[in-house]
Amino acid sequence: GWCPLSPAGAQTTQLLVEPPWRPAALWDRVTLTCQGSGTAGATTWYKDRQRWGQQGRDHLSVTESRTYRCDRPGTRRSPPVRVLDEPLVLQVPAWALLEGDTVTLRCRG
Repeated sequence: GWCPLSPAGAQTTQLLVEPPWRPAALWDRVTLTCQGSGTAGATTWYKDRQRWGQQGRDHLSVTESRTYRCDRPGTRRSPPVRVLDEPLVLQVPAWALLEGDTVTLRCRG
């Protein structure tokens, strides 16, 4: 597929959220998937900006309320994904939205 190039020419990295709602909620058993053009299986994870041990795995089951990012060799770090530990979370779909789209919000707890 077509991938936009960032200014430096490095491919961007996507951090996919499952279930696909944001902000993610800790009680929703969130799985993060790092997708990028760099070497598969060489993912580096970041938790609250700290490089974090889970080297190599492309999927991550979230167990802490933190802000997560990932990257691969040769790719830029992904946009951040926040995982909240709140009893009630107002969520929007995690996929791209355009102005004028009809959006279903979820209020869940």
